[in-house]
Amino acid sequence: MSIWWSLHLRREAASVPLARRLLLGTMETAGVDPDVSYELSVALTEACANAVEHGGRDAQGRGAASEAYRVTAYLDGETCRIEVADSGPGFSGTVVERRTAAADDAEHGRGLRLIEELADHVHFGRTGRGGALVSFDKIIKWRADAPLALT
Repeated sequence: MSIWWSLHLRREAASVPLARRLLLGTMETAGVDPDVSYELSVALTEACANAVEHGGRDAQGRGAASEAYRVTAYLDGETCRIEVADSGPGFSGTVVERRTAAADDAEHGRGLRLIEELADHVHFGRTGRGGALVSFDKIIKWRADAPLALT
């Protein structure tokens, strides 16, 4: 058995906790270990916050190319994969390189690094339409009483 869901959300700050709560509710219902659920929810929050802040700007950083972004989560067997895609300018090599250079006390630039720390595998890329795509996987640990252990 597997579970997946996809959300199309407006690029508004209020959409971020909605995505996080849906993920946490799904994980709790399925019987995923709470620590794993929490780590995934923090990573999702960071990816969504990036989509809200940067996801609608054109390549020159102007205007809103789109007012929406997409979150998709797959829970299959021992793995959870989460993808956050927007229609902004996408990641450039410079943005991805800077993620490791952000100071620990910096106001911005730590979110991508945090996602890398919390997930087992991370990919920063572009969607087919040129927007940013953040995809990350995590190996699932199940609670002993998991009603939907998807193994």
